[in-house]
Amino acid sequence: MSTTTETKRYPVTHTDAEWRKLLTPEQFHIMREHGTERAGTFYCAGCEQALFASKKKFESGTGWPSFNDPVPGSVDTTTDRSWGMTRTEVNCSRCGSHLGHVFDDGPPPTHLRYCINGVALNFKPE
Repeated sequence: MSTTTETKRYPVTHTDAEWRKLLTPEQFHIMREHGTERAGTFYCAGCEQALFASKKKFESGTGWPSFNDPVPGSVDTTTDRSWGMTRTEVNCSRCGSHLGHVFDDGPPPTHLRYCINGVALNFKPE
């Protein structure tokens, strides 16, 4: 038998008013009212260049935001041989900031998985 949020008592609880003080309006809507993140664009936290559209985001099971296609011309790649392995590093094409890595195990149509560090991104809803 599964437990729903209405019947389960969680170790951390707050009233709606308290949650509203702790969360942004968008966070409250998604986290407390079971809403969905609005469509938008993810921008480089270093220079605000548009990098990825939310419609290209997917759940990869890795724990990092994953995308299958960047905004054209927004990223550069280099070979990363750190940590005893060879990977393809992804950098912002405008400011050179490290964003994450790209792998060839993503979904169609590109079969790419841009595994990007969340702190490198700023999200702006449409």
